[in-house]
Amino acid sequence: MSSGAKITLNDGNIMPAFGLGTWQSKPKEVYTAVLTALQAGYRHIDTAFVYRNEKEVGQAIKDSGIPRQELFITTKLWNNSHRPDLVEKALEVSLANLQLEYLDLYLMHWPVAFQPSKSNFPKTEDGKIALDSTSFVDTYAAMEKLVASGKTKSIGVSNFNIYNLDKLLKHCKIPPAVNQVEMHPYLSQPDLAAFCQKNNVHVTAYSPLGSTDSPVMQEPLVLEIAKKHNATPAQVLLAWGLQRGCSVIPKSVTPSRIISNFQVIQLDQKEFASLEELTKNKQGKRLLDPSPFWGVDIYKSKL
Repeated sequence: MSSGAKITLNDGNIMPAFGLGTWQSKPKEVYTAVLTALQAGYRHIDTAFVYRNEKEVGQAIKDSGIPRQELFITTKLWNNSHRPDLVEKALEVSLANLQLEYLDLYLMHWPVAFQPSKSNFPKTEDGKIALDSTSFVDTYAAMEKLVASGKTKSIGVSNFNIYNLDKLLKHCKIPPAVNQVEMHPYLSQPDLAAFCQKNNVHVTAYSPLGSTDSPVMQEPLVLEIAKKHNATPAQVLLAWGLQRGCSVIPKSVTPSRIISNFQVIQLDQKEFASLEELTKNKQGKRLLDPSPFWGVDIYKSKL
């Protein structure tokens, strides 16, 4: 069956549990990928300003002919626009790129502020990333105003650890609807998932398949379950993510994979439990950690 499952966020808005991720999708490829996904039944598309493909994503959305109200579109605020006076302008640039009047979800991409710059990665004289002192609490307060303006229906965060999310929850007026984080069997983050659930913040799993050539896809257990269901390893991993209560946004630019990923299978309790057991022995294999390049320990820091 195709995944038509939906999540009710803490603000009452409805998000499809299954979306298409577009990180590292080249502009020409992403146009075809988004169009293919929408034609296959996807209604949730995830992008970000820094992916540099919002315009192509927007054109594919437009060319699909699917009514706007049927779609759920997410994009993200980049680090060089964290100062409160820059937040709304950044959103407006993304809306123009996407040819949309509003977003369904606007996320703070990272809890790390860069100095305002035309460059996405501003550097100091000695070649390090030029960090800014703006607190993510102040950035988020500016994002809250976007909800009242109608330019986005929901707001949330991405790549927040427990400490930083807890800090934000203590200061915000509108709790984040979503925390989008890397999550797959090699990085199942049970403590973060439990904290989010306790505080009614929905978790969206990015890189739910690991990476393109991820060893998690070659795990004997994953292959065994896939064979039993006459399914792909990807379908098994996506089923595990969905059955944990997360939404998933697998990235692909291959039409056949985009279509097959969307054909959701159901794991029985024993299969699900065995995958959960696998995660306990494989923890800590994070695929995305720009900390060394940015000079901030993003996932451990109390920012």
